[in-house]
Amino acid sequence: MSGLEAAAFSLDDGGAALRGEEIGEGFTVVALHGITATRRYVFHGSKALPRRGFRVVSYDARGHGESGPAPEGSGYGYPDLVADLGLVLEAEDAGRPVLVGHSMGCHTAAAYALDHPDALAGVVLIGPVTLGLPPPEDALEHWDRLSAGLDATGVDGFMEAYEADLRVEDPWRERVLSITRERIALHKDPKALAAALRGLPRSLPFHGIAELESVRCPALVVASRDDADPGHPYDVAAAWAEAIPGAALSVEKEGESPLAWQGGTLSREVAGFCENLSFGP
Repeated sequence: MSGLEAAAFSLDDGGAALRGEEIGEGFTVVALHGITATRRYVFHGSKALPRRGFRVVSYDARGHGESGPAPEGSGYGYPDLVADLGLVLEAEDAGRPVLVGHSMGCHTAAAYALDHPDALAGVVLIGPVTLGLPPPEDALEHWDRLSAGLDATGVDGFMEAYEADLRVEDPWRERVLSITRERIALHKDPKALAAALRGLPRSLPFHGIAELESVRCPALVVASRDDADPGHPYDVAAAWAEAIPGAALSVEKEGESPLAWQGGTLSREVAGFCENLSFGP
């Protein structure tokens, strides 16, 4: 593949039917999206990384976007997501890539880094949520309400539950609601997404934040300020950066939208991180 046109790929063996794409040539960066999102919502359409000589591989997680549901006998826990990631890396001949994950994708990247300590050139961990402890009951109830709303009446049911629980004020609230409605409408199998919303929050990518001390590869943790994105607490990102040996921490300037929402700016952060490794272009 050459140029800046994305090439689609399908992976149907060994697990869920995964759909993804790759764009660009060079050292491989693998993008992992968050729960309720799709592969577009890591770099948000930015082509800054391919233009700087990187190959970007992205895919929709099981139960999300164009990908299929969890196969019979499987589910939506982090062990399942890590196994899917391994299949994608092998099928796409990724070598020792940098993983760039947001939220659910961040947790998946961390779990993969812990399970395969020598397999990665680095990780960019955007918007972590967990400290590796079981979530409180009210958090699980929130996800169950979203799942029930989506199951009952689709996008509108999800958004009704989401808006009722949203703890974001102006000037960010309307933007958050608009983006969320847009991305929920992109999933081909709402029933599978509803199952993921029930299952994933009950799974942990690791047990206790001290486990992150075993991450061996270089790491960049990207935080968000809590006024715009309280669902990805700044203090959790800071704790991850402190726990991972040598990790750097990045956050947007006061008053700006989160880096996780800024595709071009985030891409440049990732490019700079990769170019500081000996594996970059």
